Amino acid sequence: MTQTNKNGWKGRTRGGVFGYRFFILLIKWVGIRAAYLFLALVVAYFIPFAPKATGAAWRYARGILHYGRLRSVCFLLLNYYRFGQTLIDKVAIRSGRIDAYQFRFGEHYADFLDLLNGTTGVVLIGAHVGNWETGAPFLDEHGKKMHIVMLDAEYRKIKELLSKHTGTPDYTVISVNDDSLTSLFKISHALNKKEYVCFQGDRFMEGSQQLRTAFMGREAGFPAGPYLIASRLGVPVAFYFAMREKGMRYSFHFVLAHPAAKGEGKRPELSLLGQYVAALESIIKKYPEQWFNYYDFWT
Repeated sequence: MTQTNKNGWKGRTRGGVFGYRFFILLIKWVGIRAAYLFLALVVAYFIPFAPKATGAAWRYARGILHYGRLRSVCFLLLNYYRFGQTLIDKVAIRSGRIDAYQFRFGEHYADFLDLLNGTTGVVLIGAHVGNWETGAPFLDEHGKKMHIVMLDAEYRKIKELLSKHTGTPDYTVISVNDDSLTSLFKISHALNKKEYVCFQGDRFMEGSQQLRTAFMGREAGFPAGPYLIASRLGVPVAFYFAMREKGMRYSFHFVLAHPAAKGEGKRPELSLLGQYVAALESIIKKYPEQWFNYYDFWT
């Protein structure tokens, strides 16, 4: 079902420019582990002083995960702490401190690389879970062919700040804050060059077109764009998640989507969305505290 929604994400991300600048300086002068320790104070600040985000996380814990009150309080602390850790890790890795971390690639990694080495462009769809950006340095030459489609209205300031302090990443950014036809042209051009276009498949801007489906037991909206573009251009699709494990370790998860079969009775974009939702649910059930959508996702 395709709709236009006026209650979606507002285009601003938790941990904006100030948060990035603060942790860049903290990592530079006191180190990664010291930044983790200081993060506890930041978490204590965010719970009462970010009421909308805290309320959304609370309703996720209570209404979706069905946690009790005490467990939900513990969840809030852990959820904010994990989000802060991923921000610190992102800055540290981009600063060249890759050796401080350990990484494990999932069982479908070889198939994923075969897909990237194929004869067509590829659409990659991730989500605001875990820390997807940590995988970029490990894709070697593939990373230079990646184009990240971003909905974040603050991305320019954050990009400038990170580039100033941590260097320029291999991938490029396609902003959909610009004219939509320009964005579509850039996406099509990248795929025609046999490169890779990466979307976050779980957020839509307020007022934008969406697809609705059951997710984690309740109906939710997803951005129509990634699924319409991928299905109509007929390129291969893979779902990708980078999840934080205990210690300073990450595991990468890859799921290759199956093209919608002709005559199966379902629109191709909905078939693709169904596969994405199944993959995302599997990840969230294993890592519920790494869901970082701080607004009322289920409305």
